[in-house]
Amino acid sequence: MLVKRILISVLAILSVLGCTSNKAELGSKDNPVKIHFLPSVDAKVLEDNSKLFKTYLEANTPYKYEFAVLQSYVAVVESFGTKKADVAALNSFGYLLAHDKYGAEAKIVVLRHGSATYQSQFIVKADSNIKKLQDLDGKVIAFVDPSSTSGFLLPMKTLKDRNINPKETIFSMKHDSVVTKVYLGEVDAGATFYTPPTDGKLEDARRLVLTQYPDVEKKVKILELSEPIPNDPIVFRKDMPDEMKKKIIEALMKFVTTDEGKKAFKETYGVTDLKLTTDAEYEGVRKMLAQIGKSAQEMLVK
Repeated sequence: MLVKRILISVLAILSVLGCTSNKAELGSKDNPVKIHFLPSVDAKVLEDNSKLFKTYLEANTPYKYEFAVLQSYVAVVESFGTKKADVAALNSFGYLLAHDKYGAEAKIVVLRHGSATYQSQFIVKADSNIKKLQDLDGKVIAFVDPSSTSGFLLPMKTLKDRNINPKETIFSMKHDSVVTKVYLGEVDAGATFYTPPTDGKLEDARRLVLTQYPDVEKKVKILELSEPIPNDPIVFRKDMPDEMKKKIIEALMKFVTTDEGKKAFKETYGVTDLKLTTDAEYEGVRKMLAQIGKSAQEMLVK
């Protein structure tokens, strides 16, 4: 009986090991390629457009896909470490974290109206007595979150360069929330992403609240812009097969040239085109972090 029990236990262990070793191939129905988005726009917009991305990618590559919207940059970074993310749209800082911790690779950089760089903007109420950046000294400023490049790190570097010290910093977690706080007068100023207008049409973070506040462009003005840094990358897990990366990259770059793709990219992240990139393009962001006394690893917020 003892021998029989031992044999049963050994067979059970071998069965479990067999199931583990026979995990479905990446890109199959049982193990789809996992693509993660960040909640920078309305959840319904992301949900609708993720379906368009999924349909196109599955029709133009031999793989199956699963899309998810995570609630923070850090959650996406950590999902690379647990292999719960294969591809993700990240901000510049989030990419540095993912690269430094898990070797994630920037393969594509997004373009907005032909530009591969972007800036932050400081915004205030149009009737505010704050007329120049130096006036923010001792004021309450709303930022996005501590790991947001355009919504915290870049504007904070600008403030440090000018020796401007806020009285209080508030993290609103989303760009549209920062704009709303400024519009309602809940803070003295805010910092968000900046995109230049197109044909006179608003493209910066204020456009995110136009539905709720149609007069936001008149009520909230840009005080000043930061220096430019590289746009957000589309990032791939390091140990994904190279052939798989190549096919997905080719499909994404083809999708953005279609009418449906242009609409999906624009509505999702304001993207108008894509181009290939490498980690070397983000060396300037590393230097920026060094200038404010931080490394990507030190800025990781649990």
